[in-house]
Amino acid sequence: MVGLLWLLTAEQSASLLPFLRRDATWQAIQQRGVWRVGLDPSFPPFEMLDANGAPVGYDVDLAHAVAATWGVRAEIVAVGFDSLPDTLKTGKIDSIVSAYPYDERLTQDFRFSAPYFDAGLRIAVPIDSPIRALTDLTGRQVGVEWGSLGDMVGRRLQRNGMAMTLTPFETPDALIGALLDTRQVEAILLDAVSLRQAQGRGLSLRGVDAPLESVPYVIVMPQRAYALQEQVAASLQQLQARGELAKLEERWFGAQAIEEQTE
Repeated sequence: MVGLLWLLTAEQSASLLPFLRRDATWQAIQQRGVWRVGLDPSFPPFEMLDANGAPVGYDVDLAHAVAATWGVRAEIVAVGFDSLPDTLKTGKIDSIVSAYPYDERLTQDFRFSAPYFDAGLRIAVPIDSPIRALTDLTGRQVGVEWGSLGDMVGRRLQRNGMAMTLTPFETPDALIGALLDTRQVEAILLDAVSLRQAQGRGLSLRGVDAPLESVPYVIVMPQRAYALQEQVAASLQQLQARGELAKLEERWFGAQAIEEQTE
């Protein structure tokens, strides 16, 4: 058999490539007419349960929109966040769409889509603040949430020589209140999800500069799901071009959050 393989021409070898790279996951989705999507419905506004116990949220709508581009139906499977990778490995779901951050350490086991949302760390200030850039934080009182990414990045900036004073708070709401209500701080380091939610509620916040740290949310697929990865990429591009992703953000974060992400 090995000897016969050596006799194959380049053209014949190329014709066999689709069979050698066959994507059983994509084939099963097509045969079932169902894309099984795993998510943990405990992270609003991306995934949560409504009053009737049905999953709703940004990721739920995204899954249905992607499936529709393929002419199939998305089936939402509720899974605890920490169990999502193992559930995907065992074939009980076809993909993870659950505000899942890209993790380079998992690339040996899984494939990833391009980011569809960046939940990275932002500098947030009142609308009328003179702060326009990271360097403007020098000499300022800056709020962070205890133990958060903002706390860690703020301390790192201090170690690297930025002369700002960090004030920690217990929750994002307390952090935002210290900025807008009591004016205890002049800026805060806040994840993009909390910032957009606050903007969507009509709070007078704006983001400054690009994210200090990127936290891209991606769709996760089995390592051998070559065709599925290509189909997901094409669908996300299509939804982006049609303005569907912007509509999802407006629905789940509010129009003001879309208009006022950055100055």
